[in-house]
Amino acid sequence: MTDVPGTLRAAAIKALSTADLSEKARLTTATAEFWFARKLGLSAPTDPPSPSRPGRPLKPDLVPPRDVPRRSVHTLEGRIAMIHALAHIELNAIDLALDIVARFCGQPVPRSFFDGWMTVAMEEAKHFGLLSARLVDLGSFYGALPAHDGLWQAVEVTSHDLPSRLAIVPLVLEARGLDVTPSLLAKLKEVGDPQTGAILEIIYNDEKKHVAIGAKWFRFLCARHRIDPARRFQEIVRECFRGEVKPPFNDRARAEAGLTPTFYRSLSPLSS
Repeated sequence: MTDVPGTLRAAAIKALSTADLSEKARLTTATAEFWFARKLGLSAPTDPPSPSRPGRPLKPDLVPPRDVPRRSVHTLEGRIAMIHALAHIELNAIDLALDIVARFCGQPVPRSFFDGWMTVAMEEAKHFGLLSARLVDLGSFYGALPAHDGLWQAVEVTSHDLPSRLAIVPLVLEARGLDVTPSLLAKLKEVGDPQTGAILEIIYNDEKKHVAIGAKWFRFLCARHRIDPARRFQEIVRECFRGEVKPPFNDRARAEAGLTPTFYRSLSPLSS
């Protein structure tokens, strides 16, 4: 007997709402497995509404970004702070993937759309587990340091529109990970931390797939309405994204994921 509800939407909402993080990861993985085995319907009128915020434990404390600890990899404390920040990103990424499934179940998209986002959710849960275990190896734990809430703001700004969600979450926020991870891997090799480096290699390769899933469905929705995807992407970013789309860009990894420079170069503050 399973505790996974009978529809994908209800199961995603249950995992999204769960404050126990081990249980959140377990429910996410179980929901994906049931969905891929085609043991879940898509949605039902009795499904609960999507929560405005995900379930969270009491820790970590959420603070402004300027108050998050510095993350130099050259000291143990700095590496712990860096891994903690990455674990917080991956936790948010679980909930971002669950939210896109739950919130947009009523959209006229193929079932393979939900295959893609449940794959993302399951892999983000794996990433969170790897990083949390690494923190324990180093004498810490997730929740020991403060974190910020900037990623969930992307949900609030794009809750009204699926193309906007796709543009901001995978094609801006996740794509940024493709830009910064290679230099971080080089620094970890330099300081002799292959264990953390191996985890980041897994995350980097998976994130390329996640950006590709976002790019595929963003292009699909634009093609349906005969809209130029690069131009529409730029319009959405200018409207919905509070930060900057700034270099350096990992053009090769982005292009492999279907995100060519025509999408983002003109948005850079250095493009002029």
